[in-house]
Amino acid sequence: MMQQEFSLDPPATATPRHERLGEGASVLRGHAAGLAGDMIAQIRRIAALSPFRRMTTAGGGMTSVAMTCCGAAGWCSDARGHRYERRDPMTGRPWPPLPPAWRAWAIGTARLAGYDGFAPDTCLINGYRPGTRMGLHQDGDERTDAPVVSLSFGLPALFQWGGLRRTDPVRRIPLLHGDVVVWGGPSRLVFHGIAALRAGQHPVTGPCRYNLTFRQVW
Repeated sequence: MMQQEFSLDPPATATPRHERLGEGASVLRGHAAGLAGDMIAQIRRIAALSPFRRMTTAGGGMTSVAMTCCGAAGWCSDARGHRYERRDPMTGRPWPPLPPAWRAWAIGTARLAGYDGFAPDTCLINGYRPGTRMGLHQDGDERTDAPVVSLSFGLPALFQWGGLRRTDPVRRIPLLHGDVVVWGGPSRLVFHGIAALRAGQHPVTGPCRYNLTFRQVW
């Protein structure tokens, strides 16, 4: 099936406000707000091929947040642990391709945050409903010499930003519709998460939040 491509160039007048989280980490306020309609339409096309699902954890529980993926690999979790797989275990087929315009946007955004040479091959798409959360964790299953580019659409969330140890103090940073977080270098393995999402209605996404994270797995 041929996928429609969209222009994901931010408006010419858009100048994101950078907020420093730490060495190698920053928030680009509102940088993706103008892209929501096009990207959410693409999310729906991706989810029609690889549906959102909650995954089993190694401890026998279930992830709070529902996820799907696109690109060269998808993040998976089951009784054997978590890892990247080239095929979607739910469908047996390769994950939907990463839209070229998404990839180009992620490369440009990483460069804006100070990371040249980013070559994302995978995008993880999380769907949050009120009450769902993402516990503190490190992103260490992919290449750690490449940054993570993470964008938010929909309901506001509290981004939990800690340190290189799980026991380090945690800051809570509000993330609004269109905000982008980029982290790498000395901050690449910082523990982070999302506090339980508060109920609400957003004019673009309704009672939910989407989070897309671009990564370089291979």
